[in-house]
Amino acid sequence: MRLKRKLLVLGLVMVTAVAGLGISNLASANYGDPGSSSDPLVTRSYVDNLVQKKFEEYASTVQPGGGSLKWQVKTLQAGETFIGTAGTEFILRGGAAVIVDPTGSGIPDITSGSNYTAGKQIPSNHLFTLPRSDGRGIKATKQAIIMYRG
Repeated sequence: MRLKRKLLVLGLVMVTAVAGLGISNLASANYGDPGSSSDPLVTRSYVDNLVQKKFEEYASTVQPGGGSLKWQVKTLQAGETFIGTAGTEFILRGGAAVIVDPTGSGIPDITSGSNYTAGKQIPSNHLFTLPRSDGRGIKATKQAIIMYRG
């Protein structure tokens, strides 16, 4: 009986020692300082700041042509011509105008999926995109109001 009791006490001491070592190892584990590269969790403000910085870096390289992403309104008098650069988009909001196309390639109408060539009347409220900076644009046949960007 004494032997059983000694073995039981020895077993409990061993289990307690192993548990103590395990707990001390967990307590001394290095999970990284908050906000450091070894920290697996980050705050939302850290992510927001990082994304904002990357976005600003990207935005500074996006517009090498100096175009604007903001829509602008322009009124053309009869006979006045609007010539855009590559990537310029425009919409005829009022009045009448025809295509100016010295290349003969036309200007794509994104709204209808067709191509308009020189002298063709432009429909109102259709989005057109100029593919190149080669003198393409529109000429007002009477006063015309256009929205454009780029």
